Formats: sequence, structure tokens, C-alpha cells
Amino acid sequence: ELAAALGREEIVVVSGMARGIDTGAHEGALQSGTIAVLAGGADHIYPKENEALYRQICGIGAVVAEDPLGRTPKAQDFPRRNRIVSGLSYGVTVIEAARRSGSLITARLAGEQGREVGAVPGSPLDPRCQGTNDLIANGATLVQSVDDILQAVRDQINYGVSDDKQTDFYGESRPSTSPENRQIEAENELETARRSIEEILGPTPVTVDEVVRQCQLSPAMVSIVLLEFELAGRIARFPGGQVSILQTS
Repeated sequence: ELAAALGREEIVVVSGMARGIDTGAHEGALQSGTIAVLAGGADHIYPKENEALYRQICGIGAVVAEDPLGRTPKAQDFPRRNRIVSGLSYGVTVIEAARRSGSLITARLAGEQGREVGAVPGSPLDPRCQGTNDLIANGATLVQSVDDILQAVRDQINYGVSDDKQTDFYGESRPSTSPENRQIEAENELETARRSIEEILGPTPVTVDEVVRQCQLSPAMVSIVLLEFELAGRIARFPGGQVSILQTS
């Protein structure tokens, strides 16, 4: 229900296509678009019972994987891909999690990446809710409806922009242009952001907030570039939402 409600707000849902809640999240967002981040190669469907769902996602959304095609995922690949789930997102909402759940890894990574973290509360007597209740006790947003999620990420989403206006990654309003020109402008903005962030980063870790402040870019743009750099093996992440450039010999 949350995924479908987010879809009605034109927000894409990102998840890992695992059994249970992941599957439900993708199914709820099929009408609006959803992204599945897979462990292993993008052509390796796991679990197998989600093959039909996989085909649907390929048709209306996207399937993402950092490993080459044909690679079968190993156990360690599943928690490793969670940083991509959180990195692609405005925020992470944990629906249900025991204290040793992999979802808590995603929540931790989201916090380190400067993303919003929310959790759905549950009975304190239910072991499946202990992780989510712990997240709320430690400052995560309490999520009872889609409005709670929208409120948490409101600063990262451009609401109220008229059809004849658009907002760039610097938060400035500008007249709309053709799709081709918008793509060129977006690429130019992205390249400018890459150069700015490269100048800021060094071997000493700095917080993502500091990168945003010094570069005077939006958090969304900084997140996109840092995820690019991370997937390319160019940066390292540290606790507290810090990043540093990796030196090449």
C-alpha cells in the first residue's frame, strides 16, 4: 500500500526483489515505475518465483546490478548491494526487521549516505519488529502513512513546480526546454558537478554535508555523483557519512 501511494505521488520505489516485503514493494509500484537492485548479474533472477515480476520491472522500470552478466550471487553480495539501494533513494523506509535483519544494514548505509531513514512501528512483543522499533528509538522517522515519508523527504523533491518551469540541481527555476535539450543540460550539469566534487575530495575523509556546502550543489546531485564514484571504485565511505577519494598509484 505504501509503494502504491508513493507511486501516485510519482515517486519511484527502489528495492532488492527479495521474497516478502521487497516483492510487495515492487508489485505495488508497477504502475508508476520501480527499480530492482540485484545481487550478482542483472540477468540472474533470484528468487526464481519472481521471474514474472522481473520481466514486468524490465518493461516499466529498471533492473540494476554492479556485477557482470551471468554471475551467480554469493551470500556476501546481498548485503553489499544494499548501499546501491540506499544510494539511489531519497530515503529508506524499513517496514519490518528483526534485530539481525539485512534491512538494518540498508538503514545504516542510508544514514551514512545522508539519506532519510524511516521505520514502521510494530508490537514490542513481535521479534520481527524489534529492529524497526530500535530504529525509531534511535531517531528514525516514525512512518504510519505515506504522508510521513513525503514529509521526511520534502526538501529533496520539487513539489509545486508548474508545467512551464523546471528546477535544476542548483535549486533554480528555469523555463522548460525540449527533451533533447534537457538531456544535454542535465549531462552538462552532471559533468560540472563531477569536477566540483573532485576538487573538494581528498585523502582525508569529509562529511557529505560538507561536500554539499562547499560545492553549493543540491544533496540530490552530490548523492548521484558520489554513487557514480563509489561504483567506479574511486571513493571510500566511512562511518558518520564521511567520504574520501581513493589515491591511484
